[in-house]
Amino acid sequence: MEEKAKMRRLSTWKLKLRMFLATVLLFGLIYAILMVVGSILGLGGPLFYALLGFGVIFLQYLISPKIVELTMNVHYVSEAEAPRLHAMVDELARRAGIPKPRVGIAEIALPNAFAFGRTKADGRVCVTRGILNLLDEEELRAVLGHEISHIKHSDMIVMTLVSAVPLICYYIFWSTVFSRDDEANLVGIAALIAYFIGQLIVLFISRTREYYADQGSVEIGGQPHKLASALYKLVYGSAQFNRDDLKQVEGVKAFFLNDVSAAYGEIEDLRQLDMNMDGTIDLAELQRIKYGGVKVGMGARILELLSTHPNMLKRVERLSKFT
Repeated sequence: MEEKAKMRRLSTWKLKLRMFLATVLLFGLIYAILMVVGSILGLGGPLFYALLGFGVIFLQYLISPKIVELTMNVHYVSEAEAPRLHAMVDELARRAGIPKPRVGIAEIALPNAFAFGRTKADGRVCVTRGILNLLDEEELRAVLGHEISHIKHSDMIVMTLVSAVPLICYYIFWSTVFSRDDEANLVGIAALIAYFIGQLIVLFISRTREYYADQGSVEIGGQPHKLASALYKLVYGSAQFNRDDLKQVEGVKAFFLNDVSAAYGEIEDLRQLDMNMDGTIDLAELQRIKYGGVKVGMGARILELLSTHPNMLKRVERLSKFT
């Protein structure tokens, strides 16, 4: 038991270090771009675009909960309407040390869950109608623990802030790319390059926070093999979902537990997890992964760089370390 606790502490330290270094690199990138713009165009240029970028992000921060609610067709449920769901959220929130989030159900068939809100006190945890018909109680508890960990770690605020950096670079690019001034054109090209680099860093931070939320679920009582099994089922559920209906929620897929767009391509790889082919991942299977590892192809590793979520094989392998 002490060995597991020590390993979780070490894992937490590594995750925090990765997120800190990525964030420093991201804001260092925008600082360098703004310094170059300032030296060429004058002090008004970078200040204006910085304020514009953060203004847009602040507006997004204010209205995003309503956008998510409308896109996902969310309605909030009372304890009388969903007693089991409320009981699990209440228990996990107390374990996490945060106020109990509002509990909602999204009336979409895609099996998944998500958390959103402006602050910890404004947190909302929602499950889709599809996930309620797919997971057993302990799998659902592990999923809810993951989402509550997102609220505990203030991921909504963190991702909103880091998303501002590529946005500012994008504004600078569009404001200079059609200029007749050669120096301004060079700034525009540099801003475009910084935009793409910034996006990759934001995606890296997003993937790291998914690992962190997985670990958070384990720390507040979720069983690693139950979370792994839930993720396995969600990939299959996403892959079987109607492609046209899937497009309607792709704009908010970063909120989901897995990358629903990548699910179809992940099915073949996931067969190496379910060794007895019963549609779940049990403790014995997860422990075999712990010692035997997984095989992640080069193509999957490259695609992961462009995803908001970690490669599912790597994610399950990491969960196996907590058994």
